[in-house]
Amino acid sequence: MNALAQLKEFNDVSYDDVSEQYSQLETYYDAKYKIGWFLMNGAPRPCFTPTLLKDISSYFDHVREDMAVSGDEKYQYIVLGSAVDGVFNLGGDLDLFSTLIQRGDRDELLNYAISCIDVLYGNMVHLDSDVITVAIVKGDALGGGFEAALASNLIIAERGAKLGLPEVIFNLFPGMGAYSLLSRRVGAAAAENMILSGKLYSAEDLFDMGVIDILAEKDEGELALYKYIKKVNKTPNSYKAMAKVKDICNRIKYQELLDITKVWVDAALKLTDKDLKMMSRLVKRQNIKT
Repeated sequence: MNALAQLKEFNDVSYDDVSEQYSQLETYYDAKYKIGWFLMNGAPRPCFTPTLLKDISSYFDHVREDMAVSGDEKYQYIVLGSAVDGVFNLGGDLDLFSTLIQRGDRDELLNYAISCIDVLYGNMVHLDSDVITVAIVKGDALGGGFEAALASNLIIAERGAKLGLPEVIFNLFPGMGAYSLLSRRVGAAAAENMILSGKLYSAEDLFDMGVIDILAEKDEGELALYKYIKKVNKTPNSYKAMAKVKDICNRIKYQELLDITKVWVDAALKLTDKDLKMMSRLVKRQNIKT
């Protein structure tokens, strides 16, 4: 039984499952704590497939509509997680990248990239509401998977999880927000070093660096969130005010993300056959994770 199932069974919490409308996303609503959960289940690989991106965008629209009808207070937290054991998300759809690059299809590559930054930005600005977005990382979060976690207002990662930006391995860079988000957490020089090194980091290392907000024990990511919520509820005004301060001080404009992702598209179209072969090897590794 996974941790979310345990919480549902033992914590006397009522969950409404509205997942039937999505093919690569599991969603739940915790009425007691006012949490919307959306758990990724990308197929055929646990990466950001076009279908998964469409499902997340649709879920965000659902939450916005729900708040418009029921009031903003219905949701206090929106939590991004994974329904795949051992994997948070392995990043961009490399198989699709390779196909579009070989075809020289700049328009479709840009369309994919824009769909990525659209959901990332929505998460980053917490759906233009007072809701707090949370990422619970229980396994590998690579490339765009790491970027998705970084775009959340609160990052919880379990001990043993591996996170990193390996794009330099196939002569590219993470172009959907990594530099913008990391530079605001660890500074420009450290962000550039993390991107160009291609290194994978443990959750413990990233917690020490200030990238991760809460380090949870293995299989206790969800429990760590509920403990955090109970802590916040003791002084909610202080936490809400600080959230607004962080938004003001760390604001990232959509145009910044768009300009960077256009650089990414142009760079992707310059990859050589050697680079694409390396990308193909990584696709095979992604397949092993399924």
